[in-house]
Amino acid sequence: MSVIWLVDDDPSILRGLERLLGAAGFETRVFLDAETFLSAHDPDLPGCAVIDIGLGATNGLSLQAALGQEVWQRPVVFLTGQGSIPTAVEAMRAGAVDFLTKPVEAERLLSAIDSALARDRACRAQYSSLQNTRALLATLTPREAEVLQEIISGRLNKQIAHRLGAAEKTIKVHRSRVMHKMGVRSVAELATLMTRLQEGPSA
Repeated sequence: MSVIWLVDDDPSILRGLERLLGAAGFETRVFLDAETFLSAHDPDLPGCAVIDIGLGATNGLSLQAALGQEVWQRPVVFLTGQGSIPTAVEAMRAGAVDFLTKPVEAERLLSAIDSALARDRACRAQYSSLQNTRALLATLTPREAEVLQEIISGRLNKQIAHRLGAAEKTIKVHRSRVMHKMGVRSVAELATLMTRLQEGPSA
């Protein structure tokens, strides 16, 4: 079950959002300020955040930045009663899913939340894949790890053997073990795995 985290300093708006999203089948958690939200926020729970831009000491953009310090950025939908184009542009550049003006139409808000949840699912799937790749890498011996780096650099067995001071037939064995342990059938697949690992999860 995904959780919709609602952050707004207006209790009446929070109640309205809670009723709307509850009727749509969502689990919600409500907060009147950024600090309380951050102390209760659990990044391991799937979901998204619907945040008011104007929150006092810690505004919505600052809260978005704080969420961006986590393994992946919690998808955010902004609500505002006094939005400006520069603020909206800043929020979207920082990764916001949408920037909506109060009073927001129910259909528009639900559509934005659906997009945010889809992004959250994609990020979590990617993170899980990266964790799996790291686990596979940990099964390699030090020599196999060296061979892996040579393989993705595009070097042939003969070249790798010369660089590592080993027999070519030994390199062939290492190469086979690397491909097997990493669960790939081609150098292209292996290179793609390592590139994704270096890039890390997307926001």
